[in-house]
Amino acid sequence: MEHPTPLDVALQQLRLPVFGQFYARLAQEAQATPLSYEGYLQALAEQELAYRHRQRQQQYLKLARFPVRKELADFDFRLVPSLNQARVLTLAEGHYIRPAEPILMVGHPGLGKSHLATALGVAACQQGRRVRFSNAAGLVNELLAAQETHRVPQLIATALKQQVIILDELGFIPFSERGAQLIFQFCSALHERVALIVTTNLRFADWTQVFGNPSLTAALLDRLTARAHILEFVGDSYRLRQQPARRPTEPSVAERATALGAEAADTEPAAGAPD
Repeated sequence: MEHPTPLDVALQQLRLPVFGQFYARLAQEAQATPLSYEGYLQALAEQELAYRHRQRQQQYLKLARFPVRKELADFDFRLVPSLNQARVLTLAEGHYIRPAEPILMVGHPGLGKSHLATALGVAACQQGRRVRFSNAAGLVNELLAAQETHRVPQLIATALKQQVIILDELGFIPFSERGAQLIFQFCSALHERVALIVTTNLRFADWTQVFGNPSLTAALLDRLTARAHILEFVGDSYRLRQQPARRPTEPSVAERATALGAEAADTEPAAGAPD
């Protein structure tokens, strides 16, 4: 194994690993081109920047805590005709992030709201943005636990360091009174400071079912919808449509149960018949 040169050591100390990896090869290419000193240095710098960008992307993707990574390219817009594909692709460019504009995804279950929210989060990570994915019920439990140890301000301070927060599946589980107050406090703190992406299967008129308090619900909706991008998901469940159809000749569970009952009745000895 070759000993590192003084240049290798200096590049390690400067934390320029890609310089160390490519400088010799690029030097040979520069002699053959020929490439100016400035051009050679620029080529090395571009390699280093590209490497750091990839590393930052991977770090942000890891810190986002996506349960499953989803991409926009894998979303079939034909299955949800109510969605404007061009609008979604524009949102994926991230223009909503700097002004902290909410994105509200509303509609029936099974239409890909979580997929699309995750895909927008992944796109934001790839643009070098700090993203955090949270399930709504899980976040409420985290806030309740933090309240017990007087850590809610610290938890909110950590959330404010993010640039995008995804709040998934709001509405599946009603909140307790304390939980509703805490999620309201959390969302209010993020208002106009962090872009919030919310997925919910409830119409806005039905949010009181989750939060309980009509006044609190109205105040939260006022904050979330004021400058929001609202995406409506209408149609039949995508997951149900993915299930293979039963073959016409294959009996259903009910049909099989009926047949088995009839068979048992045929084999049961009649009353009074000899054994």
